[in-house]
Amino acid sequence: MKDLNIGLIGYGFMGRAHSNAYKRVNDFFDLPYRPILKAISGRDAAKAGEFAAKWGYESVETDWKKLIARKDIDAVDVCTPNNLHKELSIAAAKAGKMVLCEKPLSMNVEEGREMVAAVESAGVPNMVWYNYRRAPAVAFAKQLIDEGRLGRIFHYRAKFLQDWTINKDLPQGGAALWRLDADAAGSGVTGDLLAHCIDTALWLNGSIDSVVGMTETFVKERKHNLTGKVEKVGIDDACAFLARFHNGSMATFESTRYARGHKALYTFEINGENASIAWDLHDLHRLAWFDYKDEGKLRGWRSIHVSEGEHPYIKNWWVPGLQLGYEHTFVHQVADFIEGLGTGKPAGPTFREALETTAVCDAVLKSAAMGCFQNVPKD
Repeated sequence: MKDLNIGLIGYGFMGRAHSNAYKRVNDFFDLPYRPILKAISGRDAAKAGEFAAKWGYESVETDWKKLIARKDIDAVDVCTPNNLHKELSIAAAKAGKMVLCEKPLSMNVEEGREMVAAVESAGVPNMVWYNYRRAPAVAFAKQLIDEGRLGRIFHYRAKFLQDWTINKDLPQGGAALWRLDADAAGSGVTGDLLAHCIDTALWLNGSIDSVVGMTETFVKERKHNLTGKVEKVGIDDACAFLARFHNGSMATFESTRYARGHKALYTFEINGENASIAWDLHDLHRLAWFDYKDEGKLRGWRSIHVSEGEHPYIKNWWVPGLQLGYEHTFVHQVADFIEGLGTGKPAGPTFREALETTAVCDAVLKSAAMGCFQNVPKD
């Protein structure tokens, strides 16, 4: 194996998820490259140092520009708030580094287009971390759809529900709560939660042509951690939209951080002329399946335990019947990225593919503001 020297920028929740994936991937997958945790960059030297020591990074940089300029860094992993994705990714691409960027790709389509142009002009491998594609059950759903087992698709419905921002006294901004600050996040649940739903939907069911949506911000003002002042909240707490796919199917999407009792309820269901499938993140190793061709008296929903060797990714892990979890989706994403380096076939979503998710998000927010259907721009 050749070494693949990783430079991580950011050390929050996603930094942990990515670091774990880099450390575990070669233990279970036979790959042409071996990730080396070469350097981490963070503004707080003490916290970055603690993270480096815990996860095994060889060095620390407090200036991300120095990390990107280092000749011993092959790939830059951008794990920062959304407003930094563009600058860091473009700088990494111009330095000839591979770029792996957290989702969503960018604050908006305009930024995303610049990022796509940068990585394509530099000719560097690139990928966006939409990890739910790599849940074995979701990847198995993709196989069933591509095999035509569902037939013509009529409906797609998805939701992603949380409840962690209901407290009106919760502040916005800063290291822990940047997702509530529009300047750092761009949008609320649309770019944070629905982006996952949209990426999966585009991967499973093809392009979305048009949308109509509505958003709501339930708490209009919050204290800002950086200024200490009570300021207007600019992100959306809840979003729901209808969509029409290019294949003619219809869709409903919903996300909120105000669904009491739900911490991370992400589900989707797809209805076709021959069969239906459904998936639930809370039971992520199972795929629900209904096949109309079954004998009438036995016809009904079945629960497929996606843990057999012929299911996606499973043969690399344990014996049949033992399930995988959330962290494995990131391991699979790293494995796919590295395998793509060896075969020359990029693992998705690339920056260009992820730009379509950002375009849908932008169209939803524009629709909510204008109160009418919006077409999704195609690049």
